[in-house]
Amino acid sequence: MTETSTLSPTSLPPYDFGVLRELRQRRELTIDEVSRRSGVSTAVISKLERNRCTAELETLYRLARVFGLTATDLLGLAESSSSHHAKAETYTSGDFHFERVDFANARCFHARAEAGSKLSRPDVHHNDNEICWVLSGRIRVELPRETHLLGAGEAVQFDAVQEHLYEVLEPSEFVLLHLRKDKRF
Repeated sequence: MTETSTLSPTSLPPYDFGVLRELRQRRELTIDEVSRRSGVSTAVISKLERNRCTAELETLYRLARVFGLTATDLLGLAESSSSHHAKAETYTSGDFHFERVDFANARCFHARAEAGSKLSRPDVHHNDNEICWVLSGRIRVELPRETHLLGAGEAVQFDAVQEHLYEVLEPSEFVLLHLRKDKRF
């Protein structure tokens, strides 16, 4: 058996529908029961579970409904077994020193700054939720209607579209996560 870690991303199959077997077994369903509930033949389900065929969108929709998912959710599960590798980019913004890695749905920052440093850059945000987690030191996070004083081990989450300001109260190390929200419309 070849280990996934030794394969290049382009040599991996784009989707692994073995996830159907996992979903089915977690719910203690047989292939016959899934077939009856979805209207998809047992032969097609069996072949999909073994990655011996591809599926039409209508088939994915029908199978997904059996598990309370959307076709998009099922496709995402089938794709998510692939890992994504990123290399950190190091940069400075004002008095803040960052390392950043980017993924399709998340941007992760490791930050360090000295007391008195301030940063406000809502222009870099998209439709994100932002999480600030303080690893050491103390910082103040100012939002339009509230202020949070955070020490080591404390975190706050907010809608990153809001104006916000980070002020470092003592030398600090912290993590910022920008997590893409699902489309609102």
